[in-house]
Amino acid sequence: MPIWRLSAFAKADIINLLVRTEESFGDAARRHYEILIFRGLRDIAEDPENIGSRPRPELGAGVRTYHLRHSRDNARTSKGFIRRPRHLLLYRSIQPDLIGIGRVLHDSMELERHLPRSYGDE
Repeated sequence: MPIWRLSAFAKADIINLLVRTEESFGDAARRHYEILIFRGLRDIAEDPENIGSRPRPELGAGVRTYHLRHSRDNARTSKGFIRRPRHLLLYRSIQPDLIGIGRVLHDSMELERHLPRSYGDE
């Protein structure tokens, strides 16, 4: 099974997202969103062209997005889940067994403005 590697941008996105979630909705919501993010990462590592994944050639060669709502049911716990996630993973296959996660962005953002610099080069 492929693995994923988070860019520095993606790491910062996740940290900021979880901090804002905790500040706005509390610790339980932060934990649920954290579970959802890592479930989404596992889902695309298992199948980079997973249902719900979209090719985004306008963003660069091999770039895809995956909205976390597609992993919502797989991220349920006995204590709940995120009903309406608003984030997506921006990624591409770097090697046959390695997925590069470029960003974790809110679905209302203009993706082109937040691409890692290297995404437009290939």
